[in-house]
Amino acid sequence: MCLAVPGKITDLHDEGGVPMARVDFGGISREVCMAYLPEARPGEYVVVHVGFAISQVDEEEAARTLADLRQLGVLSELQE
Repeated sequence: MCLAVPGKITDLHDEGGVPMARVDFGGISREVCMAYLPEARPGEYVVVHVGFAISQVDEEEAARTLADLRQLGVLSELQE
């Protein structure tokens, strides 16, 4: 199953000319490519699909979605 998961940008950096970020998904942190959303900043929320930030969302929507994913047990799959 493919999911797009919201997360909070905690850090921005560059890897060989590619904009990257560290994104927190409710306690699970991953590296994410920011090429599609170079205007996003730390503290903002993005929706991530297969390692790419594809859209921005507000904190309230991100929290609702993360709560639903947690209840479904989907976030535990991200820890592997």
